[in-house]
Amino acid sequence: MKGSAPLLRIQHMTVRYGRTVALHNLTLLQDQRSIVALLGANGAGKSTLLKAVMGLVPPASGSIQFAYRHVTDEPPEARAAMGLAYVPEGRRVFPGLTARENLEVAAFAGPAERKRRLDRVLALFPPLAPQLGRRAWQLSGGQQQMLAIGRALMTAPKLLLLDEPSIGLAPVLVEQLFTRIASLAVEGTAVLLAEQNTAAALAVAERAVVLREGHVVADDRADVIRNRPELALSELGPG
Repeated sequence: MKGSAPLLRIQHMTVRYGRTVALHNLTLLQDQRSIVALLGANGAGKSTLLKAVMGLVPPASGSIQFAYRHVTDEPPEARAAMGLAYVPEGRRVFPGLTARENLEVAAFAGPAERKRRLDRVLALFPPLAPQLGRRAWQLSGGQQQMLAIGRALMTAPKLLLLDEPSIGLAPVLVEQLFTRIASLAVEGTAVLLAEQNTAAALAVAERAVVLREGHVVADDRADVIRNRPELALSELGPG
């Protein structure tokens, strides 16, 4: 364990949409400076788990603890202030704003700190630097994904929640993106990554959690998960 206690602790959490159980009695721990991959087919519960951690969907039962505080009943903005950041599927940038404006709007900090954060994002995603003056809608899909992640990083999060960041990207861009995701944990930002590209996710994650119909069917080191044929990881996405 990389810290004295887990950065994120989810215990016996159940999430329902009406009568449908999306997550069943789920328990998950994540350390500081770690990358955990959430694997599973569409509908397995990956996105629901991220939304529950961010406070966008309420659990029917169970608890969520983040940064040593119970946040089960806290609203999303309170969790964001504590160091949670969420990048949903679909590159939801502000299309009419420039890339620079997209980044700076997320940084509630003084000028010096805002510049430090911007410099960090540009060091992580060099292709964004020459695009800062362009409107977000003018950027390529890969650049928009970098921008969406960069905007989340402008909040200086302790834990970054990423939902399917590789969707729609060419293989070479996926490789570049995941190389940069891997560096986040080294720099101090933990990542909880929901991803159907199992090969890319397992290449950067230390641990992997496999979901099936809202249940955790495996939770182990990434190299162990990769070599468990009974999990049928090849059915979940590119591998």
